[in-house]
Amino acid sequence: MKKGILRLFVFCFFILSVTVFTSTNYIDQKTIETVQKTLLKKHGDQNRFRIERGVKQTSLFWTKEDGNRDEFLAFCQKYFISSPEVLESNFKRLETFSEVINGYYTEMILDLRRPLDLDWGEIMPIDMVFGQYSPASHVSEDFFKNKIAFIVLLNFPHYSLDELISKGEIWNRREWAYARTGSQFSSRTPAMINQKISNIMTQSDTYIAQYNIFMGKLIDEQMKSYFPEKLKLITHWGIRDELKARYKDPQGLFKQKMIYKVMERIIKQEIPEKVINNASLQWNPFSNKVYKNGKEVAAGPEPDTRYQNLLDVFKAIRMADQHNPFFPNFIKRRFESNREIPEAEVETLFKELLSSKEVKKVTRLIRRRLKRRLHAFDIWYPGFKSLTKIPEEELDKMVSKKYPNTQAFETGIEEILVKLGWTKERAKFIAGKIQVDASRGAGHAAGAAMKTAKSRLRTRVPKGGMNYKGFNIAVHELGHTVEQTLTLHDVDYYALNGVPNAAFTECFAYIFQDRDLDILGIKRDKTNEHHLKALDIFWNAYEIMGVSLVDMKAWNWMYQHPDATPAQFRAAIISIAKEIWNKYYAPVFRIKDQPILAIYSHMIAYPLYLPDYAIGHIIQFQIEDWMKDKNIAQEMERLCATGNIIPQLWMKKAVGSKISVKPLLKAVNQALKYIKK
Repeated sequence: MKKGILRLFVFCFFILSVTVFTSTNYIDQKTIETVQKTLLKKHGDQNRFRIERGVKQTSLFWTKEDGNRDEFLAFCQKYFISSPEVLESNFKRLETFSEVINGYYTEMILDLRRPLDLDWGEIMPIDMVFGQYSPASHVSEDFFKNKIAFIVLLNFPHYSLDELISKGEIWNRREWAYARTGSQFSSRTPAMINQKISNIMTQSDTYIAQYNIFMGKLIDEQMKSYFPEKLKLITHWGIRDELKARYKDPQGLFKQKMIYKVMERIIKQEIPEKVINNASLQWNPFSNKVYKNGKEVAAGPEPDTRYQNLLDVFKAIRMADQHNPFFPNFIKRRFESNREIPEAEVETLFKELLSSKEVKKVTRLIRRRLKRRLHAFDIWYPGFKSLTKIPEEELDKMVSKKYPNTQAFETGIEEILVKLGWTKERAKFIAGKIQVDASRGAGHAAGAAMKTAKSRLRTRVPKGGMNYKGFNIAVHELGHTVEQTLTLHDVDYYALNGVPNAAFTECFAYIFQDRDLDILGIKRDKTNEHHLKALDIFWNAYEIMGVSLVDMKAWNWMYQHPDATPAQFRAAIISIAKEIWNKYYAPVFRIKDQPILAIYSHMIAYPLYLPDYAIGHIIQFQIEDWMKDKNIAQEMERLCATGNIIPQLWMKKAVGSKISVKPLLKAVNQALKYIKK
């Protein structure tokens, strides 16, 4: 399951994209000082900061093609706005025009990608061509050419992350909106590079969306199959969730070992290429032999395609580096510009939990509950959830009857929201802003960018109706689309629409997903629910933090080895995954050199997105803890109205404290006093 904001939007450079700026050095320092003095003389010292910052910003992007030095001076004299009232009027115009441009380009991209993202059958070559086309790739370049970008740069200061942290707490809402406006045109990346990135990302996304395993074709040495004949699962999401579901199965342990072996084969690229997305062949993942009609057939391994895709993504994204001198690589842009939390701070946060004494305590509890030694796949142990005793097969029947298709789920959104605490009137409004489509992949959510459009909830619905796993994913994506709707319609300024970063939208998605059984009206044991919730979030965070560190180290490795071959990169990823495993997991699992942390498909198609899940778990606990005696709907509406300010300030306004693992660790220790077995 790909969760959160559609990945394409992160990498296409819209009018409101936040990156960094490139100096052309065409406007020299003497000219800059002359223009600043001229404007100060005309508009007064009360405008000094905006004049000095605005002229400098504008000069960084001005090229010879934009005009000579005299024309630069004339432009600044004509377009600098000193009156607060006139500045606000211009800001309101920018708000309106930004929504129009963002909104329609977002709709164009979503519509052009429908054959790739939705379950429309076979992908044709022309679908790939249109899916790779990024109609927004030229927008930023056009706005520099027609001088709109320069007007914004001249009048709205761009602030560094350090400045946002130091000033943001005392700013009012309009000052925050002005600050976000000042970041609209902080890059002048050529359109051809934006388009190249879009092409490669689409290629990688499509590769993952079609990476399915036919579970009924997995066999053992006696040619016996253990899974339903027509069960087709996308990797890694589907096969991981199938593994998690087998804890209640009497034959579950062997099935889990079989799934784990499939994962290992994928990571090591030992998986026979012919069995991927192929229902005509049987495959024994233990022996790695392939059969057709009971007879063994030759089948070579996938030729490092998995790692070639990521290297292609790396090389495409790296082309933008030279246009970002303040954040000279994608890692810095992702953490400091997009996520607005430095990589070192995120890594410290993760290591604090991974190295905590609570890990050993919780692992001992899991071992007692399972009554066996732990296997590497027990990083996905789901036993701390407040589960129902109803078998999954019965849940499948219940869900398929209620939601036979995507239209039924869309129609049912209003009822779901009412069950979660919204009034009927409010639920009707939110549900009316969400469109549900049948996804080709596991599922994702794509928020609207203008109020007249709908957020898109894409979820996989097999023939015969939605199953329980699909419902669980769909509820997660519903959390995203509800957040996307609220943060578009209820935030006071368009420049502040959304949440601080993807971790926050993941948090809301988790909150919804954890209530899937409540939505179905199924009673579950709520004894010690709050304590079980703390243990569940802790174990989920423990797993995904290791996965995230692998993703982070992989990108650092690529930058250190930019000319690596796919085979070299595969070896490096496996080595990194084992290193992280041996440091944070082997001491408690009592098994070394496991590569399983490298299985996540995000690493291939959604680069450096994984840390958002880990941060999301931390935020989720803090917010869940805050909400435990409150109305979820009312609190979510309050939190979403905060909008897109920096993460730590958002959290302080939300729950009164910054992002931290300490509250979770404290809650885990409390939980262990009550949960003994």
